[in-house]
Amino acid sequence: MTQSALIRPAWTPATIALMVIGFMVFWPLGLAMLAYILWGDRLGSFKHEVNRATDGMFANCRRAGRAHLRTGNIAFDEWREKELQRLAEERRKLDVMRDEFDEYVRELRRAKDQEEFDRFMRERDNRTPTNEVTEAQK
Repeated sequence: MTQSALIRPAWTPATIALMVIGFMVFWPLGLAMLAYILWGDRLGSFKHEVNRATDGMFANCRRAGRAHLRTGNIAFDEWREKELQRLAEERRKLDVMRDEFDEYVRELRRAKDQEEFDRFMRERDNRTPTNEVTEAQK
């Protein structure tokens, strides 16, 4: 970081002005600027350490992800592949059965709605004109 920068983690007129304006506008902004002035020079090493730590964590995840691909025991690996294929086939069968059941439930709902609509229309058609007149007079 160059020392000629206008805004740098130091007590310069620009950083002090930004801190004061930040406190006047919204106090967390002023607090953030104060933190930058006090501890901003440590951000570079902090960022580097965080990046190194997260890279190490994700490297462990990648190693763990590759670890289950092959164990070195050919018989076990073949058995596991067959079991995974069998489970995938069972999953496909369950998905098909679920889709069939969903279609059955949709058809039941449609039939129920149709029956209710037909009953409503029958009741409406069965009303006599005298019933409508007496209802209108009420």
